[in-house]
Amino acid sequence: MHPMVIVDEPGTCPICGMELVPLKAGTGGGSASDKPAGERKIKYWQAPMDPTYIRNEPGKSPMGMDLIPVYEDEAPGGSQISIDPVTAQNMGIRTAVAGTRDMSRTIRTVGLIAYDEPKQFSINSKIAGWVEKLYVNETGQFVKKGQKLLEIYSPELVSAQEEFLLALNNRSALASSSFPEIAEGANRLLESSRRRLQLWDISQDQIRRLEKTRKVEKTLVLRAPYDGIVNMKMVNEGMYVKAGRELFQISDISKVWIYADIYEYELPWVRVGQRAEVILPFVGEKSLTAKVVYIYPYVEPKTRTVKARLILDNPGFQLKPDMYVNVRLKSETVKDALAIPAEAVLYSGEKQTVFIALDGGKFEPRPVKVGIQDDNGMIEIKQGVLPGDRVVTSAQFLLDSESQLREAIAKMLEVQSKKTAGGKDASMSADDMSGEDKPAGSDPAGSKQGKQGKAEDLF
Repeated sequence: MHPMVIVDEPGTCPICGMELVPLKAGTGGGSASDKPAGERKIKYWQAPMDPTYIRNEPGKSPMGMDLIPVYEDEAPGGSQISIDPVTAQNMGIRTAVAGTRDMSRTIRTVGLIAYDEPKQFSINSKIAGWVEKLYVNETGQFVKKGQKLLEIYSPELVSAQEEFLLALNNRSALASSSFPEIAEGANRLLESSRRRLQLWDISQDQIRRLEKTRKVEKTLVLRAPYDGIVNMKMVNEGMYVKAGRELFQISDISKVWIYADIYEYELPWVRVGQRAEVILPFVGEKSLTAKVVYIYPYVEPKTRTVKARLILDNPGFQLKPDMYVNVRLKSETVKDALAIPAEAVLYSGEKQTVFIALDGGKFEPRPVKVGIQDDNGMIEIKQGVLPGDRVVTSAQFLLDSESQLREAIAKMLEVQSKKTAGGKDASMSADDMSGEDKPAGSDPAGSKQGKQGKAEDLF
């Protein structure tokens, strides 16, 4: 009832009075077998500085050190324990064999449809004036390249046209001058006036018409430079606008972007160029094929996800910005990975441990390093397990508790043996084991029994 009470002779428990039971040899988990080294069988070879690095044959560790042998009667990863078959069956212990397999994972996530950023355009006027006529007066309206957007009246524009006509007349008057410098200056003045109109977004057709009719136009027509939809309108008819003010935003949605949220633990499965399946829940689970073109190099602080960008053709404009879709990313297959069931791994802080089922009802805790996990509940083991090892997949917590208890007992026995070697009493008093304070001179039951028992048999 009180496993902390350990003495080197038969007797009764000083706490509850029950008879002490013998502690079986080999369950302390701390010492190797007494057999000669030649008769002991090597189980595997291990790196002296990294217990998870094990091999089936001698060699060098990643640090360049020689691998050391681990024998079958040793448990370097912790305390080796023995459990009889009936108890193991009652505990519900199940095992699985570690083996190589191809691993893959399907990442299911949510995607947000967005505009194709290089196909978003801002329309503004380079001159100040009044909007005389607004041809596009609705948000969401489709426009074609070259379509009229608005007409703007600007006194500066009228002055610039008059200067152009004066320069045009001046060149005609001085073209026949006997001084080439005068004619060349008239040509430069005309080109300068023409250039000024061009920089104000007056088209070549308008300039040619002005040159032909010699009639100043009151308004300037702004035209759409690209195909797309008007996703923002910030101007009304009759409004005064300043130079540089944004009037429209036009976006081409013949192609759209999809931002897929990828959690940090899923990143090892995502690659640029990977194929993705986009499922439209609003169109009867219709499925489209896309491709990952970019993985953003930062994490969204609110969602703790990384954005993966997909590009998808949108010929019928069925996909609309800010819609949600379902995304499935099929990862590339990892070939010949050593894997075990994920439930076999115990996580304790920074350590991962599995229990290896040995012959004779023995179980050995072994530290491991894990890798990726697939859709079938299997997890990759990078170090610590060899192909063919049987790992425990259930009741590991019971085994872990027993293993740690055996290891603690082994450490206490080691302390006792050191005291015995130094001439001190090897037995541990009930006060020390139970942690209770006893009156001076008291003699707990069983503390004086069996002094003539064998010291090598532990009870």
